[in-house]
Amino acid sequence: MSESILIVEDEEKIARLLQIELGFEGYEITLAKNGLDGLEAYRAGSYDLILLDVMLPGLSGIELLRRIRASDSQTAVLLLTAKGSVEDKVSGLDLGANDYITKPFVIEELLARIRASLRQRALHTEPPAMEQWLECADLRLNESTREVYRDQKTIELTPREFDLLVYLMRNQRQVLSRDQLLTAVWGYAYAGDTNVVDVYIRYVRKKVDSGFSSELIHTVRGVGYVLKDSP
Repeated sequence: MSESILIVEDEEKIARLLQIELGFEGYEITLAKNGLDGLEAYRAGSYDLILLDVMLPGLSGIELLRRIRASDSQTAVLLLTAKGSVEDKVSGLDLGANDYITKPFVIEELLARIRASLRQRALHTEPPAMEQWLECADLRLNESTREVYRDQKTIELTPREFDLLVYLMRNQRQVLSRDQLLTAVWGYAYAGDTNVVDVYIRYVRKKVDSGFSSELIHTVRGVGYVLKDSP
């Protein structure tokens, strides 16, 4: 779905230029020619970004920004300001504008600032990632929080040990060769040095299997290793 932009600009030529250029970039555009029309359009629609001229008839851009931010901290707002109007820039940023650009502007810079503002908005509005748990028998691993439990007991792993266990758990019941594990967990820089795999399998096995009723990490002679919940 295309991202939507509300342009509030009273200069017809500039508004038309922005409509054409932003439309060409794939954005859905709504135009408002003054502050009051802009407020009405904002209340009637839903926008990812508002491109807001500061000097507007009827209701100034600063006042419109104030009203938007009174109840909406998510919609990105990019101000169009006069070249020397430092006060407007400061006021706008203090009221919660994401960015500003001065007139006359180069369209490539404006597009870059729009993209940056939309990325910033996405970072603050995307829902938190759901917790991802991997399980094998009584072994549980959370990829997001890097928690590992066996029979409800906490297992402390180093970053490399954790990455190795994640790969084993993602590929449960599959026999993985040393070369597969080396490439997936250590990368090509370690090509050929499969001894490191054996060493870390021993480290992980000691923490995950030692002292528990059953072993989960098994050696397949001449091939590699497999994680499974039965011999």
